[in-house]
Amino acid sequence: MQKILLAGCVALALLSCGRSTNSDERADHYDTRGVVRGFSPDRSTIEIQHENIPDFMPSMTMPFVTRDPKQIADLRTGDAISFRMAVTKKDFWIENVKKIRREDVNVAEPKRTSPVSADRDARLTEGDKMPPFTLTNQNGERISLDTFHGNSLVLTFVFTRCPVPNFCPRMSNNFGELQETIKSSTGTLANARLLSVTLDPAYDTPKILSDYAAFHHADSKIWSFATGDEKEIDSLTRAFSVYRQNEGGTISHGLATALINKEGRIDKIWRGNAWTPAEIIKEIQAQQ
Repeated sequence: MQKILLAGCVALALLSCGRSTNSDERADHYDTRGVVRGFSPDRSTIEIQHENIPDFMPSMTMPFVTRDPKQIADLRTGDAISFRMAVTKKDFWIENVKKIRREDVNVAEPKRTSPVSADRDARLTEGDKMPPFTLTNQNGERISLDTFHGNSLVLTFVFTRCPVPNFCPRMSNNFGELQETIKSSTGTLANARLLSVTLDPAYDTPKILSDYAAFHHADSKIWSFATGDEKEIDSLTRAFSVYRQNEGGTISHGLATALINKEGRIDKIWRGNAWTPAEIIKEIQAQQ
């Protein structure tokens, strides 16, 4: 059952169609095309709406990094490009980026979306009070912010079918490292708790999350996985400015991880996937 559940998460290592392999990097390569939809403020990542990649990934919009920033230095939002996606078990990036004609890219223009509510869904920042929530954990139990009162709480967003190795799988592997450190520690760090909130509540039922938690050897006393109704998940993702959109049978999404202190205030927010367990451990210990 676990192997079936995690097929999406390990698919990158199993696929054999339409790819070439570099034995030095152990990377699988996929040539595709897309349209630039945006950049991070520091241009460290580029958001691309790419075409369907047969037997690998449906068309979706997602952030990418390149090991050669010069390849995207002259690009602008709306540019059509061809590029090669390189994927290893732990990482992925793009290379061979070239501008092409827009008519040569087979992706539809995105639909306009309504503005996000400025009330409860206002973007949270460090120092803000964490908004209340009610979710269901992997054991089918109702949990809320009060469940973690008196504990430092590290919250992140994942979904079990995420196929990109340095997105959800990296978040879960990092949480696994955090859990081991928490288990062997004393004081404030020993009382820290972990919460992974699904971005895919329609699929990630408590049973699915329970199997996923077992795969990652999660101790439910320390590490909870949670799902909820669409409105509650949307409220949390919008509050943390985590992009979440169903596309082509999968989910295009951003990443955010937050440290919430014992009083329910947000001490730190990490955007993206570059944070390390050591950084979070240091921040938790600083709360003493």
